[in-house]
Amino acid sequence: MELKNAQRDVDNWIKEHGVRYFNELTNMAQLTEEVGEVARIIARRYGEQSEKESDKNKDLGEELADVVFVVMCLANQTGIDLQAAFDKKMDFKSVRDKDRHKNNDKLK
Repeated sequence: MELKNAQRDVDNWIKEHGVRYFNELTNMAQLTEEVGEVARIIARRYGEQSEKESDKNKDLGEELADVVFVVMCLANQTGIDLQAAFDKKMDFKSVRDKDRHKNNDKLK
């Protein structure tokens, strides 16, 4: 699915089920909360912290999808075309970082 279609799906869901978008500051706080949930899973499952029993059934994919959903809400309510922004970023990184990582001795 293209980002433009995903943004449209989020907008349709908000209009049908969410009544309206939360304001930008509330969505920013929600985004921070969702990123924290992702960090908790990764720190415990892939990092050095022990995983609590209550965290073992948490779905990393679902938590990442929550992050994407809130990012799309913020993009929609601020008039950002994420597809255009993402394509521009990939073009920029492809020029700026074309050989950067290949030449990084730390990655060899």
